[in-house]
Amino acid sequence: MSDSGTSNGAGRRGKVVKLIEAHGLDGIGDRLERLWTASGDERRSLRDLADEFNRELLRSTMAEAGMQPLDGEVDNTYRLLTDEEVGGGDRTRTERRLRREGVDVDSLREEFVTYQAIRTYLKGHRGASYDAESVDRAESEKKHIQRLRGRARTVTESKLEQLRDTDEIELGSFRTLVEVNVLCEDCGAQYDAEALLDRGGCDCEDT
Repeated sequence: MSDSGTSNGAGRRGKVVKLIEAHGLDGIGDRLERLWTASGDERRSLRDLADEFNRELLRSTMAEAGMQPLDGEVDNTYRLLTDEEVGGGDRTRTERRLRREGVDVDSLREEFVTYQAIRTYLKGHRGASYDAESVDRAESEKKHIQRLRGRARTVTESKLEQLRDTDEIELGSFRTLVEVNVLCEDCGAQYDAEALLDRGGCDCEDT
């Protein structure tokens, strides 16, 4: 399907679709879907795809301002704008350079998309879905978490019993409850880790 064609949803055009149309990012939708549904090492995560989209958005914005970025310049500029490990001075110099060239840096930052927006675009707009390998991996990781939780419970119970038996702590009959919860800092929702894997992620809004 086209990058900005009819959505599978109720007709609401998401942020990614609007940006594709506004900046003429033809072909990027096909590329994102291909990378997301690929198998093995070729597969890319939603966060990787969000970075991929944002770099193309930056490339287009720089070109619209009349800039002609050299090889690797877009990647480096994106890193300087978004990487948390980049110093404030380097980021400020990058922003000033872009502004001198006519780029509205504040608007550009607002246009950068999150992985949730990419997920909404791929699943809701393009109708793409995870392949079987991804589902199997999620199930495998869930079992791994279950084993770790069981081991944590066993070790904790053993240590507490040792301390109680040597009169180092006072403790009657007890049960050990081990919970692994995940808090999404983007939407504030909290889930049990296994439940989160079962449902395929949280329900962050398209931003």
